[in-house]
Amino acid sequence: MKPHTFLSLLVLVIVSGCATTKTIQNKNVKLTYLDDFILPKNLKIDGTKVGGLSGIDFYDDNYYLVCDQPSNPRFYKAEIPLNDRKIDTVVISKVIKLDKDKAFFKGNTPDLEAIRFDAKNEEIVISSEGSISKGKNPSVFHISPEGKFLHNYKIPEYFKASENQKPRHNGVFEGLAASFDKSGYWVAMELPLEKDGPKPKVYKTNSPVRITKFNKETRKPEKQFTYQLDGISKLPINWFAVNGLTEILEYDKDKFLVLERAFSAGYGSNGNTVKIFEVDASKATNTLEIENLKKANYREAEKRLIFNFKSIKNFLNEEIIDNIEGMTFGPELPNGKPSLILVSDDNFSSFGHQITQFILLEVDLKK
Repeated sequence: MKPHTFLSLLVLVIVSGCATTKTIQNKNVKLTYLDDFILPKNLKIDGTKVGGLSGIDFYDDNYYLVCDQPSNPRFYKAEIPLNDRKIDTVVISKVIKLDKDKAFFKGNTPDLEAIRFDAKNEEIVISSEGSISKGKNPSVFHISPEGKFLHNYKIPEYFKASENQKPRHNGVFEGLAASFDKSGYWVAMELPLEKDGPKPKVYKTNSPVRITKFNKETRKPEKQFTYQLDGISKLPINWFAVNGLTEILEYDKDKFLVLERAFSAGYGSNGNTVKIFEVDASKATNTLEIENLKKANYREAEKRLIFNFKSIKNFLNEEIIDNIEGMTFGPELPNGKPSLILVSDDNFSSFGHQITQFILLEVDLKK
């Protein structure tokens, strides 16, 4: 390597260090690793291969797992019994297929990313990225437990595939959370709109994503805040890297757990960097009516790193931190503290060796 090439790389590494959050701040929320479980490869349920699990929710001792395969949109019902703060097993009991020939799904490609169970109405709520490159809008909609389409939410114009704000393909509606007041749902983007900011890089960028609350009664958006993504943690070897928001949970009014997942090519099964942040949006500006964030003054939500999965890598069954995309509060643990369960999307192993991984954490919410 030539001296000036090495110097340039060294400068880039030093600069990139400022792009990611590294210090753990868990005075308000502390997460502790308990266990992980890997689903067997090539598991099939009712003729479908179990994989691509991009979202998870827990209600009444059942788990709901959504699959992000647009050609066969579906979700699974499962049981994940815990035994002595460990995952005893994962039993996939049922697959529910959506009717992709329905008019709504023809106009809004069902690339399903997150799932929540609406207990009051006994309905399933799902977020979908659509297919921006094919002109298909992202969406948030309700279906019955049997998979029948019920209704959808009206989305702001700047999220639509044809608008000049230019949502990024595979970067729109990714995270989904029931609001703490139970009046609606928060929907989070994975990546910024093109006119709002660039995708995260190894150097520091201004990469805000919009997190929007939709009202269950009006079925319209009512407020929104912005959240700043971290940069890329690892220099990519094969010139591809990405970091985005993959899931959110609101655990108190305007207080969230936010999951970020970065991937850098060239590291094989070690290319993922996954973190959980505590987020306070109580003082953030409502950006719902702001068309272009680059041209506006606003206050973002505050974020604090509370868990880096790198710290538990050596304790995992395969010592792999996979493509973790789903997150839900699970049952109460024997000590009375909440559990947090996460699941990885194995992409049906289209990018090499990947696994469907369930991770169990203990949540300590400090008063």
